[in-house]
Amino acid sequence: MNYIDDLIDIAIKEDVGDGDHTSLSCIPKNALGKAQLLVKENGIIAGVELAEKIFAKIDSSLIFYKLLNDGDKVTSGDIVFTIEGSSRAILQAERLVLNFMQRMSGIASSTNSYVKLLDGLNTKILDTRKTTPGLREIEKWAVKIGGGVNHRMGLYDMIMIKDNHVDYAGGIKEAITSTHEYLNKNNKQLKIEVEARNLAELNEILAVGGVHRIMLDNFSYEDMRTAVKLIDGKYETEASGGITDETIKSYAECGVDFISVGALTHQINSIDLSLKAI
Repeated sequence: MNYIDDLIDIAIKEDVGDGDHTSLSCIPKNALGKAQLLVKENGIIAGVELAEKIFAKIDSSLIFYKLLNDGDKVTSGDIVFTIEGSSRAILQAERLVLNFMQRMSGIASSTNSYVKLLDGLNTKILDTRKTTPGLREIEKWAVKIGGGVNHRMGLYDMIMIKDNHVDYAGGIKEAITSTHEYLNKNNKQLKIEVEARNLAELNEILAVGGVHRIMLDNFSYEDMRTAVKLIDGKYETEASGGITDETIKSYAECGVDFISVGALTHQINSIDLSLKAI
C-alpha cells in the first residue's frame, strides 16, 4: 500500500498547500466536531478503507467509526461512517475523502452493474489501462470492489501484443517469437496475450502457439463463437472492443472467459456523497 500512502500525501499537498486558511481563520484551534458520510444516490460504496487512511494521515487522533464496508450496496439516506475529533482536521480532509470516494463508488457501481448482467455465466469482467494518470491503483481497486477483475496493472506485469505491436514487428509469428526470445534472455516470467483482429489472424496465432490468452477484438457474435470453438480451451479468451451494457451478455454467451470494458474507468459517473456535520 506504499503507493496509496504516497497518493494521499500528493493529494494533501495539492489541496492543503501551506494551510486550510478558511478553517484556520474561523474555527477555534481546540474546537471539536462530528460528521457523517451521507449517501445521496443508490449504488455500491467504495473507498471506505481509503477514507480512513486519509483521516488518519490528516490527524491520527480523529475517531473513525465505520458503519458500512467497501462493496456494500447503498441507498440514498444511508450513513457510511462517522468521524469525530478536531473540527479543523475534519474540514481539511472533507474534500479529499469525497473526491476519492465519489469516483471509486461510481466505478464500483458501474462495474457491479456489468457483473450482474452476466449473472449465471462464467465470463468475468476485466478493466483496462484506460485510467486517470496517477489514479490507476485506486480505480482498479474500485473495479475489484465492484466485483470485476483487474487486467494487467501496467506495461510491466504482462506481455500484451496488440495490433500495432504486430504491425511494427512484421507479423504475428515474428512478434510472438521475439517475445519469447526477450523473456528468456531477460529471465522474465510474464504471461503473454495476443490480439486477433479477425479469424485469419486467430489462425496465425494458433499456428504459432506459445501464448496464454487471445484477445478477440471487435469480432461479430458469429465470429466470436467460431473463435471460441477454434481455440477449444487451449488458451484463455478475452472479448474486447466497443462492448456495451446492451451487448455484453450476448458476447459472454459466446463462451469467452473474459470481457474487457474500458468504460469501467474511462467513462464513469461519480456517486453523490456528502460529509455533513452532526
